[in-house]
Amino acid sequence: MLHILKNEKAIFVSLIALVALAPLEHQILQSSLYNNLALFLIFAVIMYSAVNVAHHAEMLAEKYGEPYGTMILTTSAVLVEVLIIGIMMSHSENINLARDTIVAAVLLDINALLGIAAIIGGIKHGEQDYNLDSTNSYISMIIVAIGIAMVLPMFVPEAMKITYLIFLAVMFIFMFIIFTRIQIKEHSYFFQYDYKSGEKEQLKKHGHINGVYHASLLIICIAVIGFLSELMSIFMHESLSSSGLPLALGALAVAVISASPELLTAIKSAAANRMQTVINIALGASLSTVLLTIPAMIILSLVTHHEINFVLSPVQMVLLGITFLASIVHFSDGQSNVLEGAIHFVIFIVFIFFTFTGLIG
Repeated sequence: MLHILKNEKAIFVSLIALVALAPLEHQILQSSLYNNLALFLIFAVIMYSAVNVAHHAEMLAEKYGEPYGTMILTTSAVLVEVLIIGIMMSHSENINLARDTIVAAVLLDINALLGIAAIIGGIKHGEQDYNLDSTNSYISMIIVAIGIAMVLPMFVPEAMKITYLIFLAVMFIFMFIIFTRIQIKEHSYFFQYDYKSGEKEQLKKHGHINGVYHASLLIICIAVIGFLSELMSIFMHESLSSSGLPLALGALAVAVISASPELLTAIKSAAANRMQTVINIALGASLSTVLLTIPAMIILSLVTHHEINFVLSPVQMVLLGITFLASIVHFSDGQSNVLEGAIHFVIFIVFIFFTFTGLIG
């Protein structure tokens, strides 16, 4: 019992922060200094909890193998993202919050997460191999999904906006079901790569992992993050409003929180020369973000009558276009290297520059 309590410190730290700050919400909002300190504290605690989500997702990934492992990890991250966006939408009039978060998540996953992993893996192992079929499948789905959800609405008349949003939600749920079936049944081999026998034996040693335990703790961690996000959204809205900082920074913060579990796992996988896992995490997370977050936000907006906008800004469109062009070129040979990782990381740095200068929207 003590061993379990020791391993789940993140949950107790999160609960302590929640109990300590929730009763003082109104007093904290009266002071800009206290508000910023509370925001920083909650953000740090949520990140710590997100790392714990990564731990339990990794254990489940080790137990069930590919592609189930990365599906569990990416789905967990998207659940965290949807939860936080939904809560922040209830405290903000920013109709672009969901759009900006989705764009930030995709650019972060493909450029920062995959870029950093490719750099680390390339330095340690040189060129790293992966299954080319997986990258082709992911990228084609991501481009189509973003195109019909975030570009085509530019040409939809205002009178048909609600109808098109409902159509999108249905289509994206259908696409997610089809792609998930392909991943686990007909074309599951697209998302696998034959590692060396030594690595296979190492993966087989984790058959004793308690799946129910880690799944239960995973759900508890996500629930705690949801409660903390309620407070974070209030403090963040106040901080951004009073300081005049770009609202897109809130979306970036959500993307960073949701991607942190994936980033840690991707770096470990790249260092262990398992680039296929990195590909599944980075591109799988991007696809899951688009296919799950968009219908979830559409349903939420219809229920709460909160206006929502998915149409990309010109800067976002260009950054995504550059990202996809680079991805098509880089992921056409089944090998990653340091140069490819560095190029994607540069694209992410450019995105950060535009976000902090308020030019992204």
